[in-house]
Amino acid sequence: MKLQKSIILILILLTSCQDSMNEPLDTVPYVNIEKFMGDWYVIANIPTFLEKGATNAIESYRLNDKGEVETRFSYFKGSPKGVKKEYFPKGFIINKETNAEWKMQFLWPFKAPFLIIDLDSEYTFTVIGVPNRKYVWIMARKPKIPEDTYLGILSRLKQKGYDLTKLQMVPQIWN
Repeated sequence: MKLQKSIILILILLTSCQDSMNEPLDTVPYVNIEKFMGDWYVIANIPTFLEKGATNAIESYRLNDKGEVETRFSYFKGSPKGVKKEYFPKGFIINKETNAEWKMQFLWPFKAPFLIIDLDSEYTFTVIGVPNRKYVWIMARKPKIPEDTYLGILSRLKQKGYDLTKLQMVPQIWN
């Protein structure tokens, strides 16, 4: 069942590689990869089918000795007391000049695009997108972000061609 879900997720993410009628999706000019590593709370997203109903979602990154990004994506299904789900894709930094263009591998040999399209100078929030704009993840170092910050992110996503009606908040309910 887990393999089947992984294959379906790969197929969904691979469709995000297809060209869209929109302009190419630009990444941020540069990412200090060491500062980017660590935990990120998923604040909102246009979710894949696996992420629907996710609560307390966290994406964690760690750079290994080979320069690959070891990733752990975890959440609780339905509520903070729901079943814990975890996935361990591997990230590959494709653009070494900017560190903003990655590929994520959920299942060998398939790799899906992972573009860092927004990142504040203090690394308190980031936005990850895919070229066809079907999926996006707004993440922050804390479980909540200021409303003006969130509204600014939404404004930039709209300018980039994202359909904001598909965006869903991810409950972050921590004691």
